[in-house]
Amino acid sequence: MSKQDESGVRAFTVEADDDGIRLDRWFKRHLPDASFNIVSRWARTGQLRVDGKRATPGDRLEAGQQLRVPPADAAAAASARPARKRRELTDDEMEFALSLVIHRDDAAIVLNKPPGLATQGGTKTENHVDGLLDALCFGLDNRPKLVHRLDKDTSGALLVARTSRAAGHFAKAFSSRTARKVYWALVVGVPDIADGFIDLPIGKQPGSGGEKMHVDEKDGASARTRYRIVERAGNTCAWVELQPYTGRTHQLRVHMAAIGHPIVGDGKYGGKEAFLTGTISRKMHLHARRIRIDHPKGEQIDVRADLPPHMKDSFADLGFEIELGDALVLDAPKFSETAEGKKRVAANIAKSARKERKGERRSRGAVTDKPKDKKRAPTKVGQMAAGKKIAAKKPVIRKAAPKKKS
Repeated sequence: MSKQDESGVRAFTVEADDDGIRLDRWFKRHLPDASFNIVSRWARTGQLRVDGKRATPGDRLEAGQQLRVPPADAAAAASARPARKRRELTDDEMEFALSLVIHRDDAAIVLNKPPGLATQGGTKTENHVDGLLDALCFGLDNRPKLVHRLDKDTSGALLVARTSRAAGHFAKAFSSRTARKVYWALVVGVPDIADGFIDLPIGKQPGSGGEKMHVDEKDGASARTRYRIVERAGNTCAWVELQPYTGRTHQLRVHMAAIGHPIVGDGKYGGKEAFLTGTISRKMHLHARRIRIDHPKGEQIDVRADLPPHMKDSFADLGFEIELGDALVLDAPKFSETAEGKKRVAANIAKSARKERKGERRSRGAVTDKPKDKKRAPTKVGQMAAGKKIAAKKPVIRKAAPKKKS
């Protein structure tokens, strides 16, 4: 809610959806015409006030506070970015967008994205999920917001947030790895290990313009994937469940191709070997079957997306039973895999290193039978704390540890 006096000074009431955000983020969200430099100048000159007090761009806002904003001047208008015009959706597009919805509540919408539809627009990409979101407001003033992506040729569960506050909550869940995603894929051949864990770093492949990824042991980003064989069709192909523990571009496709079992229909990473003969479709057989994530109000969102027609036909031709895939237990993420767990491990390592250095200082005066110039070899903990990389070659693929059913 906003008001304006005769001088043009504007007054805004901070809504519940903006509770806790920084003041500069509030401007980016509601008044994008005011650049960060303009907001900073208003703060320096005392023109920006929260509940009558001078404010800075880094201040946190609370719901119900009164925000005083100077009138839009020529400098602010000059720094404004032109608003992106969105085209009007046709009746068919509106109907199509609504047909994708498989879950809706006050914070989130889950769509079953079909293969061939991009998540976001780009060069020569006019049809995409982001362009359809205006049809999914369901009574709210703001359009839903994307919080994660699926590849264009990957189908399945795609979650979008209905409010800015929900978008921040879900984005944090994805970045901290507390959200769980389960994919189903048909792969060429049958992996030797039925329940395996792939740990291979991934980076952009040189010369591809960033359009293709590859395993990069030297400079790649850490990437981890668990897979489980659900059923097999002789030695020709297998239905596998995939759980990404990181979110790298094309991660599942790169990892399965790297262990010699590319996803059926993925010619980009599997080449000619990725296509099966007979009645099996040449489309990519990778589907986001399930997503489980904490709701902002505390309960869980747990949604399954039906297979696309070409995968249904392939599974039927191979005699696979859908119920077998859904019967697999979805393990909770290990604490060490979450952002908080990683911080805890790093803190413990640093603490151990400090104790060790303290012990060394205390013992220096008592040691008299050793040469003074002889240095004590650093321990493994000390090396880790100092940022040194310890040579410890990880296996490319290993058997996943068995989990107890809860």
